[in-house]
Amino acid sequence: MLQVSYIRENSEDIIKRLAIRNLDAKPMIDDVLNFDEQRRQLQTQLDTTKAEMNSMSKEIGNLFKSGQTEKANSLKEQTTDLKETIKTLEQDLNEKAALLQQTLYKIPNVPNSIVPEGNSDEDNLETFREGEIPQLHDGALPHWELAKKYDIIDFELGTKIAGAGFPVYKGKGARLQRALIAYFLDKNTDAGYTEYQLPHVVNEASGIGTGQLPDKEGQMYHITADDLYLIPTAEVPGTNIFRDVILNESDLPISITGYTPCFRREAGSYGAHVRGLNRLHQFDKVEIIRVEHPTKSYDALDGMVSHVEDILKELELPYRILRLCGGDLTFASALTYDFEVFSAAQEQWLEVSSVSNFETFQSNRLKLRFKNSDGKNELAHTLNGSSLALPRILASILENYQTENGIKVPEVLKPYVGFDMID
Repeated sequence: MLQVSYIRENSEDIIKRLAIRNLDAKPMIDDVLNFDEQRRQLQTQLDTTKAEMNSMSKEIGNLFKSGQTEKANSLKEQTTDLKETIKTLEQDLNEKAALLQQTLYKIPNVPNSIVPEGNSDEDNLETFREGEIPQLHDGALPHWELAKKYDIIDFELGTKIAGAGFPVYKGKGARLQRALIAYFLDKNTDAGYTEYQLPHVVNEASGIGTGQLPDKEGQMYHITADDLYLIPTAEVPGTNIFRDVILNESDLPISITGYTPCFRREAGSYGAHVRGLNRLHQFDKVEIIRVEHPTKSYDALDGMVSHVEDILKELELPYRILRLCGGDLTFASALTYDFEVFSAAQEQWLEVSSVSNFETFQSNRLKLRFKNSDGKNELAHTLNGSSLALPRILASILENYQTENGIKVPEVLKPYVGFDMID
């Protein structure tokens, strides 16, 4: 959420930069400025009226003490009108504050100056590419057919138990899935991230804190009986660890990692690009989260990008990095880099990670601050990234490592799975 003071001081620039998201933000920005001006005027009136009330109350007390009962009672009658005025002003103030808050929730984060213009993922800017695209043998199969051939993932069984988008991993498929989780966590902890085991459900305040609510409530599974939400990513519980927290500057940076299943209701289109593991309602993901000093967050973002690169290099998968255009940025992000791995059997790039800097957008909602060198409270910057999302990584491994005699296991994963081949 953008700060009101920032909007007041930079309204024209904000409108211009939000246009990169293909958003006409002027009506919302004007509403924020109007509601804020009305709120401040009401606050001034309320403060003045309360001060008058306090002054009159003291005078009434002094009059009673000095025996001027008649004059004291006369003044006391006047306070009745002041009390009603205060009550009305407080109601009006609360209404304006609520309208201001509701409008602020609707405004997405301001894109960084290097975010390219564009309407969709087709306009994202490729910044780097590495790795050889494997040449597969004749008759090579997509991962959903490999899964059935080697009996390692059962999509039909998952549909029977829960519905489409909830696969069942079996045998060596389950072991490979578990190995990837352990490998990702080991890589992250070796890089200095502290591992957390996080709740798989969150309350409404947590969803609001990281920007999933009220923007994406339609994409989240809502447990209505307890008013809780199944998490769409470990980013939500992980970042909310620091909600309503004031850190010391010396505490920064904070780096955490965690594995969770993730749940997303989002409706997908049909076709090969969403078949099998390409788009699921439940999937596993290992996340990295950072809380940074504002002057160091973009260096941290570069470090997170390099970290994800190292993992993909060790898995020996061909990948590319994209800087997302304005039209493809998530609601809360100021700058995002997507990683895509090439799936040789499907002959398409599959997104496997997003690494984002949210600057103060989340921390303002979270009231996540640190005490700076001047002793003043300052909003921290938050960042997060997938390190990594498993479904499409697993799909890419199955497809790119397939041979006529079975599916090889990447060298780095062999110690984790205890076998060399799925056959």
